[in-house]
Amino acid sequence: MKKIVLRVPDMHCPNCSMHLEGLEDDVPGIKRVEASYKKLLMEVEFDENKLTVEQIIHAANEIGYHPEPQ
Repeated sequence: MKKIVLRVPDMHCPNCSMHLEGLEDDVPGIKRVEASYKKLLMEVEFDENKLTVEQIIHAANEIGYHPEPQ
């Protein structure tokens, strides 16, 4: 398992955080997502053998967010 922290500048409310945290149910290979709209950060724990950082960013883009590597 690998952990990354992404900056999500367009996250602005608790619903945004919950929406991003839903990626752990929707994207195979993601084990955990913790998003903070107050800090504009998203921490993702994932299986690097099944998923890349680029794929995680793409999945977030698909639901309307634009995370950036820290």
